[in-house]
Amino acid sequence: MTGARDYQVPDGLAGERADVGIARLLGLSRSQAAEIIESGSVRLNQKTLNKSDRLEADAWLEIQLPKPKAAPQLVAQFIDDLKVIYQDTDIVVVDKPAGVAAHPSVGWDGPSVGGALLALGIEMSTSGVAERQGIVSRLDVGTSGLMVLTKTEIAYSRMKQAFRDRTVDKTYRALVQGHPDPFSGTIDAPIGRHQKHEYKFAVDQDGKPSVTHYETLEAFRAATLLDIKLETGRTHQIRVHFSAFKHPLVGDSLYGCDSALAAKLGLERQWLHATKLGFEHPTSGEYVSFESEYPSDLSAALVKIAEI
Repeated sequence: MTGARDYQVPDGLAGERADVGIARLLGLSRSQAAEIIESGSVRLNQKTLNKSDRLEADAWLEIQLPKPKAAPQLVAQFIDDLKVIYQDTDIVVVDKPAGVAAHPSVGWDGPSVGGALLALGIEMSTSGVAERQGIVSRLDVGTSGLMVLTKTEIAYSRMKQAFRDRTVDKTYRALVQGHPDPFSGTIDAPIGRHQKHEYKFAVDQDGKPSVTHYETLEAFRAATLLDIKLETGRTHQIRVHFSAFKHPLVGDSLYGCDSALAAKLGLERQWLHATKLGFEHPTSGEYVSFESEYPSDLSAALVKIAEI
């Protein structure tokens, strides 16, 4: 859907902010609608709109919709630091380094787990769009650690259901700024898309239920090392929850870290690692579990934080 389109403002959207109303009218996120408005592509009764302007009943909107971005392509690419730590006929478990996406996406032209496996001749299940074949859960580009992918249709279906049913055991280690109070506990706060930034998320009462359990492993002067178990698996969940809790992850510039502290530790990404992954094998039913050690940048940062 591209080009100029004319819409008459329905009564139900009269009085709404332009970004809210246009998002509802076109089925977009609020941030996507705001981006279109801020480009000067929306006029109300021939007057260019700002995103905070109010829509008027029966007025005419002229919206110049942008051309769709090209669909991402899965490209075979060897990644030296990506380790295949287990595979059988149904699943493959990898230890993903930072700087690698789970799959290609619009705006990302760097390496991906799918591309690395393609280069190794490992074929994934065909469910879903081509660039996401076999993907049943993801890790952020800047997060390292364990991921499971599927190689057969039955494994894909059952693993997706296991993640939906919250029966997959996911354990992370995170270094957060300051000292959480209490030292151990649960953060239960819904998460939704950030209203102003398309690539960020935020605690939002209208968001999806999100539950994070944490326990302190070691407290340093400037930061605390946490053991974290996820009950849900929202995008950026750990990062969003601890940022909202006023203890952002060390090195996480997107969610408000202290850049000076990150520089002292030599960190160029958030200190977050998926250390353990456990689940019932999708075809054998046997419980399997895997562990991953800290990569060198996170290990070095732990040594340095103890000296501060």
